[in-house]
Amino acid sequence: MLRSIQPICGIVLGILLSQSLVVSAEIELQESWSITGDELDHPESIYLDRKSGFLFLSQIGGGGGAAKDGDGWITKLTLDGKIVSHKWVTGLNAPKGIRSHENTLYVSDIDRVVAIDIEAGEIVKEYLIPEAKFLNDLCTSDDGTIYVSDMVASRIYQIKDNKASVFLEGPELEHPNGVLVEGNSLIIGGWGTGFNTEDFSTEALGRLKRVNRDTKEITVITAEPTGHLDGIESDGRGGYFVTDWRIGKLFHVTGDGSVTLVKEYPQGVADLAVIAEQNLIVIPEMLEGKLTAHKFEIAE
Repeated sequence: MLRSIQPICGIVLGILLSQSLVVSAEIELQESWSITGDELDHPESIYLDRKSGFLFLSQIGGGGGAAKDGDGWITKLTLDGKIVSHKWVTGLNAPKGIRSHENTLYVSDIDRVVAIDIEAGEIVKEYLIPEAKFLNDLCTSDDGTIYVSDMVASRIYQIKDNKASVFLEGPELEHPNGVLVEGNSLIIGGWGTGFNTEDFSTEALGRLKRVNRDTKEITVITAEPTGHLDGIESDGRGGYFVTDWRIGKLFHVTGDGSVTLVKEYPQGVADLAVIAEQNLIVIPEMLEGKLTAHKFEIAE
């Protein structure tokens, strides 16, 4: 997502590049439920904690994605879209990526990662990363290691044994936004190259890549520039659903890197949740103040 919440102009080239590598959609979506209204204020990331069975939604609030204003919060919902607690945890600044490990929910928040006790609904720890420029998405591994992207710095941090360190950095990451642990791999979604820190535009679109978590070797999944990639989730079939925040697209990417345009959105489609065993996908539209769940079918 972007630092300032405002419409972006001059993206025709990006749209054309993105459209040049998609094929006809072979995925059907059917809306299951939708939430709009005053209870949503720049919703950024939605995540299902499987242990508790609840969805958790990060909401940035009205101050923007880089504002340290204490205006952000987490909303707790049921899987069928009913709000259990609107402001379940408050006092955050601009919360974005969410993931859990055991009984703890981890949330990225500009230059820190906040740990929340899920049962108590209370912040129990924070990991401050002073040199971070713009922490964005976050994921966890089975052993509890946390990976968090710093999109502006083109860097990925890891938090392990209660210590934060740089896991990987450099231009080959293409200013990573979305991150997802998949076995011994870290799947990353690049925002793009030629990154402009003023408006977050890029000279070229980002690609989906795979990083070996042991060797840190990087391999490309989508060979061609794909989008300003934001959320990444497994489809449960060896592929991925991926969002493009800036242009407003939902893609499906197969394991061999073939890209399908599933649906177009207004700008601001953010960090999604996919519950593959239920064929359910939940999409936050940040600038629209909307959260929608769809049933999906992938053509065999």
